[in-house]
Amino acid sequence: MGRIKTRLIKKVTNTLFKAHTEDMKKDFNENKQMVGKYVKLPSKKMRNIIAGYATRLSKAQE
Repeated sequence: MGRIKTRLIKKVTNTLFKAHTEDMKKDFNENKQMVGKYVKLPSKKMRNIIAGYATRLSKAQE
């Protein structure tokens, strides 16, 4: 419960993941900085959600 991501979060994360696959790490803090560098987001919460989802995707990819 609670792991459902909105369409916007998935869309932004997948776009970032395809464009910057080599920059995605398994570490949340590194992904958080990377998301902040490439995407202008309205809030820290959204940045953290996208970074967390990107971390999940990078762990699942291996």
